Amino acid sequence: MLACMLARTSLFVLGAVLLPILGCMSTPTPASAPHPRALPALPLRYPATHKGDVVDDYHGTLVADPYRWLEDPDSRETQAWVSAQNEVTHSFLDALPSRAEIEQRMTQLWNYERWGVPQRKAGKYLYLRNDGLQNQSVLCVADALEAPARVLLDPNALSKDGTVALGDTELSEDGRFLAYMLAEAGSDWNRIRVRDVASGADLPDLVEWVKFSGLSWSHDGRGFYYSTFPEHDTTGKVALKNQRLCFHALGTPSSADALVYERPDQPEWGFGASVSDDGELLVIGVSQGTDQRTRIYTQDLRTPGASVVPLLDAFDAEYRPLGKVGRELFLQTDKDAPRGRVVACDLATRALREIVPQSPDTLESARLAGGRLVCLYMKDAQNELRDFELDGKPAGRPGLPGIGSVAEIEGRAGEDELYLSFSSFSRPAEIWRYRISQRAMERVFAPKTGFSPDEYVTRQIFVPNKDGTQVPLFLCHRRGLRPDLDTRCLLYGYGGFDISLKPSFSVANLVWMERGGVYALACLRGGGEYGREWHEAGTKERKQNVFDDFIAVAQWLETNHYTSAAHLAIRGGSNGGLLVGACMTQRPELFGCCLPAVGVLDMLRYTHFSIGWAWASDYGDAADPEAFRYLMRYSPLHNLHAGTHYPPTLVTTGDHDDRVVPAHSFKFASALQAAQGGDAPVLIRIETRGGHGAGKPTARQIEELADQWSFAEWALSRSRSGVR
Repeated sequence: MLACMLARTSLFVLGAVLLPILGCMSTPTPASAPHPRALPALPLRYPATHKGDVVDDYHGTLVADPYRWLEDPDSRETQAWVSAQNEVTHSFLDALPSRAEIEQRMTQLWNYERWGVPQRKAGKYLYLRNDGLQNQSVLCVADALEAPARVLLDPNALSKDGTVALGDTELSEDGRFLAYMLAEAGSDWNRIRVRDVASGADLPDLVEWVKFSGLSWSHDGRGFYYSTFPEHDTTGKVALKNQRLCFHALGTPSSADALVYERPDQPEWGFGASVSDDGELLVIGVSQGTDQRTRIYTQDLRTPGASVVPLLDAFDAEYRPLGKVGRELFLQTDKDAPRGRVVACDLATRALREIVPQSPDTLESARLAGGRLVCLYMKDAQNELRDFELDGKPAGRPGLPGIGSVAEIEGRAGEDELYLSFSSFSRPAEIWRYRISQRAMERVFAPKTGFSPDEYVTRQIFVPNKDGTQVPLFLCHRRGLRPDLDTRCLLYGYGGFDISLKPSFSVANLVWMERGGVYALACLRGGGEYGREWHEAGTKERKQNVFDDFIAVAQWLETNHYTSAAHLAIRGGSNGGLLVGACMTQRPELFGCCLPAVGVLDMLRYTHFSIGWAWASDYGDAADPEAFRYLMRYSPLHNLHAGTHYPPTLVTTGDHDDRVVPAHSFKFASALQAAQGGDAPVLIRIETRGGHGAGKPTARQIEELADQWSFAEWALSRSRSGVR
């Protein structure tokens, strides 16, 4: 498989990703949960947050930014503010009556063995494994999946608090060496080490300051390709541009690494590279921010010093390299096919030849494996597999074990095995092997839990928006529950960056449903559920469509007696945090609780930090007068109005998130506390030594989720006591 890591896929974390599945036993009530202290009186006394006098001129419109000083996460003033806010927040959360019970139950359900999708190379199998409550999964190696595995790398031994996380890993072609990335405290910055697979010892090689990069070995095992930036800012205050593609030769210092490709004349271009399975070709994916369109460049590795040359340079569509077959490069693309197709590009003439035509359903991904093309399609936010011969002839439809989603597929062109992870809302993630020549699907790992999927039901319906758009909505709850206007409901959404939300298991959502709640997942425009047109309908000046979709779903839930506004909580992370922030400022009366996480909340200044500039393909840039006008209309920070009764809100972020910098959440929480016209609490929970979410230790995930769920339960019960 040609795993070309296009840079755009890493530029915006999937805040939409649902939490990893975890097992389920019976439902005991803790007998010795600590007795919570009394809740602080409402309204709360928040820390004093001084207002500065910063005013910006946007194309003749003056916009105040009184909390600009909170953009510096390392200043003494900001750190004191973080400490004071956390003290208020945790004094409230720790007193919630259900807090200890929820955390105990989540811990019980989290504690079971789970696997990642195996990779097979050089006769070895590599896969991640977690025995239940390990903060980080460990990397195992085995000669066969049925054979005993050996721990090759345990990130838990690298830090006391579990905040060192394993990133991308790649075996050399001969299986001798493992190149691997490590990140600390939730940062996007990684360092690369190399481990001898046989001995388990690390080589002296060390490459630091690597970001938004994959790994790919040369076939002779001499070294590997990676991507990096010349700037090494850890605060997120510096806009990262001018990515470079480099090659590290084993046994040499990183200062001697060869520059393979850069484009100083195109500072917004990003590069990801992979070596073809025959070792002859370096394929370079060229991206520009999170724009779906890409370029493909190549370098002939048979000729030392060969130049990098453009193969597809029109920037007219998305191209995802799948692998080299003879003198053609197979690609997944939306060129002349908004729902996706597979083509072959002649490396000499650059001509495209259609292999798999566009389907009525969305082509989510494809793999060259076992001499065939295995394609993953999405139909109404659910997955199915389809096999094709290399000439495009249909070769069958491997059956998946029910209605659900495939999270990941691993396979190589020379191997007859393909592995995938399958889960649903009520089914923990299982690992399945597809033997391609036999067209046989078999389960190789299933979690050993006492949880029965039959205890829960899932229904998919389509909610009409005011413009007639049918918005897919999944509804999940315990079997036998009859929802009504007093039922607690948690509504989740994302709606951006061509990212699709699909049925997936989450311990947190299971606990919510166990406790009598409905879990609702909305598939909004801006995502990738229905291809390019669905995505583009939720971008730039059309971004309001995303919020309207979410609001339409909220109204449908009340109209159809699944819940009421007073008992509806909304949650989203990253771009989903923007979704929650925009909806709660536009329609605060529709929601009983709001949980924006690591959100993009200042739409006028997001481009000034870290990789924020890269998101302009979805959002637009306030430096453009037209974009300023529509950004100003929905930017959550700029649409708070003093005296408005906003719902109970718990903002969550990491103190050093270098993806969506914490200033978004800091400034929004400050402005919301100042604007709140009712007594509903506005809290911000700031994870110290925390980032955007990737690699967060298990213990910290459980603590944060217990805080969110207990806060939501408390908030949604307020109306029963006459408080609203």
